[in-house]
Amino acid sequence: MSKELRVIVSGGGTGGHIFPAVSIANAVRHLRPDAKILFVGALGRMEMQRVPAAGYEIKGLPIRGFFRPLWKPANIGVAIDYLKSKWIAKKILREFRPDVAVGVGGYASSAALGAANSLGIPTLIQEQNSYAGLANKQLAAKAVKICVAYEGMERFFPKEKIMLTGNPVRQALLDATISHDDAVRSLGFDPQKKTILLVGGSLGARTINESMLQHLDLIAQSDVQFLWQTGKYYYADIQSQLKDRELPNLKVTDFITDMGAAYRAADLVISRAGASSISEFCLIGKPVILVPSPNVAEDHQTKNALALADRDAAIYVKDSDAPATLLPLAVETINNEAQLQSLSENVLKLALPDSAEIIAKEVIKLAETKKS
Repeated sequence: MSKELRVIVSGGGTGGHIFPAVSIANAVRHLRPDAKILFVGALGRMEMQRVPAAGYEIKGLPIRGFFRPLWKPANIGVAIDYLKSKWIAKKILREFRPDVAVGVGGYASSAALGAANSLGIPTLIQEQNSYAGLANKQLAAKAVKICVAYEGMERFFPKEKIMLTGNPVRQALLDATISHDDAVRSLGFDPQKKTILLVGGSLGARTINESMLQHLDLIAQSDVQFLWQTGKYYYADIQSQLKDRELPNLKVTDFITDMGAAYRAADLVISRAGASSISEFCLIGKPVILVPSPNVAEDHQTKNALALADRDAAIYVKDSDAPATLLPLAVETINNEAQLQSLSENVLKLALPDSAEIIAKEVIKLAETKKS
């Protein structure tokens, strides 16, 4: 085997794809400091900013998703962009000469790993969700290894290729050393009172935001403290709706930079049910109420949420029910110490630690097989 290891990592579109991709790359680099790692993403998607911010080079493809229904005339242009993306991906791979290609799902991975397969480059895919995404299902037949976060994934993938690894998470969350009391104080809150954290991703979750706005009186009367991440899209409008309200127990922000500290401060989290978020809750043992987004492929967030709720490791609230029931349920739950303790213990049982390093070792093993 030659000294240098060359790895392509492809995928993105959402933080749920990007965070695991960067974590895997970091783990590969930790194990093999000589590694040359190149990302391939979709032009105009968030990976084109997030990956360089993490210290990696990325090449963009003009790939995008198909419109529904599939017979829409606009899909002719989408198909042309896919073929163009696959051609560009082949050119990138020929120039970079990777030993292995890793796909984490998303538009770009279908073109990049498809190109890798056609060039005889071994591929590994990582599926974050309990219901496999379309790109990974299409790539599975030619993948050498398929790393998953949930049991029972043989209904989507060849059983002999599957490896249960869990989802890599942001290392900063696990490395956070701030105490609960100091984290609460940093928000201007009282450490003697319970704190609920509400997050809907960087863009926000409209249903969670509406649930808050419909229960401002309950929030005002409650002895509970609320840290509310609205998302950048909704922030200005929500601020205008709150301008005449006195709510000292409510802190509103568009985006939380230090999620490690926010999780430490929280006694209960309200969140969407993205795979990366769920993996984080499992690893840190955080009680959570999950409100799955209904606007995702194959309703996979509901399947993610039920995988926890069926084991009493989380509370599931249907999106359509949330505006009426979410906040009263959250206040009731946070005042039930026994339930919080049970949720924490049960979610910890589902944790799969060291996922990034386990996957990185498989990536290196594939590369060494190709070189030998």
